[in-house]
Amino acid sequence: MRQRRLMNQINVVPYIDVMLVLLVIFMVTAPMIQTGTIDVPTAGQSARPPAEAMIIEVAADRSLAVKRSANSTARKLSDLEFQRFLRETLETNPEQSFLIAADKTLPYQKVVDVLEAVRRAGVRKVSLQTASSQ
Repeated sequence: MRQRRLMNQINVVPYIDVMLVLLVIFMVTAPMIQTGTIDVPTAGQSARPPAEAMIIEVAADRSLAVKRSANSTARKLSDLEFQRFLRETLETNPEQSFLIAADKTLPYQKVVDVLEAVRRAGVRKVSLQTASSQ
C-alpha cells in the first residue's frame, strides 16, 4: 500500500486569475463613475479677516471687483486694470494682504486663475473668504 504524501503548498494560480478579472472590471468601470458636487465655500467658525486686507471679489459672471476694506464700496476692474491695481498696491506696500471672496457657483478653475494672477503679481499674503456654516 502506498502512503499519500501531504501537500503543504498553496496553489495561487486561481487567485491570480480572480485578481486579474477584478482588475479588468475596475479598470473598465472607473472612468464611468460620476464625481460628486462639492460646495466648497462653507466652512466652520472662522476668525474675521485682518482689517487691512483688501478684498478681491469674483462675481458669478466672472467679473472682478476690489474693495479697499470691508466697509468700502467695490470698484469693478477689467483683467488688465486688475493687474495694474495689484502692481501699484504692491509698490506702495509690498506686505499688503488680500482676501479673495469668490461666488460659490463659480467654476473652481476661475478661482485658481485669480489666485495665479495674484501670485504672479508678487502678492505674498492671500487667503480665501468662506461663509460660516451656521
